[in-house]
Amino acid sequence: MIIVLRPDATKSQIDHVIERIHKLGLKTMVSRGVERTIIGVIGEEDIVRIQPLEVFPGVERVVPILKPYKLASRDFQKNDTVIDVGGGVKIGAKRVVVMAGPCSVETERLLIDIAKKVKASGASVLRGGAYKPRTSPYAFQGLGEKGLKYLAKAKEETGLALVTELMDLRDLDVVCRHVDIIQIGARNMQNFNLLKEVGRTKKPVLLKRGMANTVKELLMSAEYILAGGNFNVMLCERGIRTFEESTRFTLDIAAVPVIDALSHLPVIVDPSHATGRWGLVGPCSRAAVAAGADGLIIEVHPNPEEALSDGEQSLYPENFDRLMGDLRAVAEAVGREL
Repeated sequence: MIIVLRPDATKSQIDHVIERIHKLGLKTMVSRGVERTIIGVIGEEDIVRIQPLEVFPGVERVVPILKPYKLASRDFQKNDTVIDVGGGVKIGAKRVVVMAGPCSVETERLLIDIAKKVKASGASVLRGGAYKPRTSPYAFQGLGEKGLKYLAKAKEETGLALVTELMDLRDLDVVCRHVDIIQIGARNMQNFNLLKEVGRTKKPVLLKRGMANTVKELLMSAEYILAGGNFNVMLCERGIRTFEESTRFTLDIAAVPVIDALSHLPVIVDPSHATGRWGLVGPCSRAAVAAGADGLIIEVHPNPEEALSDGEQSLYPENFDRLMGDLRAVAEAVGREL
């Protein structure tokens, strides 16, 4: 449930309500809006219902949240969440943020070259996998910490924010030290122990939808991170498995407005993994921006034929540059910027 405070509620009144809820053995999450403060209550709500919270000084009303995802719901927070990832990059605001780079970090020189090119085209976040979850144990698994150091060097030379995937709890600290956004991949969307630990950090998180998961399940996974105290969460639609075989996955473009209606969290679209074909990345990127996506994460490589992973879905830098021009026009048409 949420407790809506009066606009003129004092700090002492708010603190008193929070203290009373904590004495009941429940957790609180406080959302301070422009006009009023809302307290989200986490735990067994039946315990709270027997308390006359409406009569507490400063309380305007108590509202039950029927959805199982409490903190991710718009019932808890009406206004869109805007995540500041540093360097002036804010995700969830008017500007559509583009994250671009290779699927895997390969060499320092190659990564820095790509970083410079995608930045020149308008990207503000550099993507690159240091740890790679692969279907085959014999495929390239990533450079690990060396790859993280290459990413840090690319950031030093370009100023781009960094996003990379975290697969293992043992790598949490080193990943947090090097990057600005932690990506939780589709295969780990329901790795709840990993989500809990990421929730204890304040590091922005890019949570990808599992390949066979519903929007509700994605929001429930986000709830694990939010419940840990980390509200810097963005949700990523990256395609789901259907009976269709003409693309790698099926991009659920309707998920963008659906999530936006249900949740205050920003929505990112990954057209590269969704389609698996570089020729489809452009049309799906334009569709995502038109549908209301807050950002895109796109794979770019100067020589896709020799890429160590996912070359078939990677754009040449010059193709990426042309796509960015198209996306600016689409963003402007729907009242956004890029």
